[in-house]
Amino acid sequence: MSIETARKLKYMSLLTLTAQNAILGLSMRYSRTRDGDMFYEATAVLMAELVKFFTCLFLVYKDLHYDINEWKNTLYQTIWINKVDTLKVCIPSFIYLVQNNLLYVAASNLDVATYQITYQLKILTTAIFAVLILKRQLIKTQWLSLGFLIIGVAMVQLSDAKESNVNTENQSRAKGFIAAISACVLSGLAGIYFEKILKGSDVSVWMRNVQLSLMSVPFGIGAVWLKHGSEISENGFFFGYDLFIWYLVVLNATGGLLVAVVIKYADNILKGFACSLAIIITCFVSVLLFGFQLSIQFILGAVFVIMSIFMYGYQPPKKTVKNEEITEA
Repeated sequence: MSIETARKLKYMSLLTLTAQNAILGLSMRYSRTRDGDMFYEATAVLMAELVKFFTCLFLVYKDLHYDINEWKNTLYQTIWINKVDTLKVCIPSFIYLVQNNLLYVAASNLDVATYQITYQLKILTTAIFAVLILKRQLIKTQWLSLGFLIIGVAMVQLSDAKESNVNTENQSRAKGFIAAISACVLSGLAGIYFEKILKGSDVSVWMRNVQLSLMSVPFGIGAVWLKHGSEISENGFFFGYDLFIWYLVVLNATGGLLVAVVIKYADNILKGFACSLAIIITCFVSVLLFGFQLSIQFILGAVFVIMSIFMYGYQPPKKTVKNEEITEA
């Protein structure tokens, strides 16, 4: 790969990661606060899983050079013959489904800037599960960064920053915070568990996502009828849907896959920069779109969170020991 191509891919990664972090949070908040009929969030989660499922099926087909027989055989071998391996994916698929539903609860009850910053606690939960499950060791600056992260999120949550263009009468900040924290815990657990599965097999990322979605769909159907069964019977499955909700479904489904593709071209510093830039963009757009009123405490908390992201991603250069020849006089 040429230097010029590598540079282009790096900038593309920055734009993609930033857009994914910023646009998704803003879109989810807007979908829960705009005028009109409110869609049932569990149906949007289920539809996103279906879109991801068919997208990954196509990507597996593409990787097999569009050989339909090879594609069918690979699916049969991976999903049906290796049933035990497929069943292992049940755990993260169920966790991800619950997490995605919790994110809608958080987006419904927290302003988008607070939601965006609070959700960075997934760095903390991922680190904890990495230490417990993968026996990974963190360096001193990473532990320190986790402390800054907790302080920053606490400052943001306790600040008096709020939205003025949104009716918050039916919103509960405590409910939103609990949902966001729960989603962070589930994100860390599912992410590390999924990483452990990937490391222990030669199954491609796209095939793993096919398995994830395949197992998530029945869980999703159950969640839809448990949460909205009576309302759907009366109003229909796609009640409240319009072009924006379909855009949100596709964004939720393909956003993570897109990040998975570009993330290999982004180093830790670039990922930290993209995440930090997304927080700044989210705060700025929130002021314009939702009338978000910043406070000094909120800004300081955001600075702590951004600083912690960079500190956690920083890897000090490894020391090299030079072999010196010792000659006797």
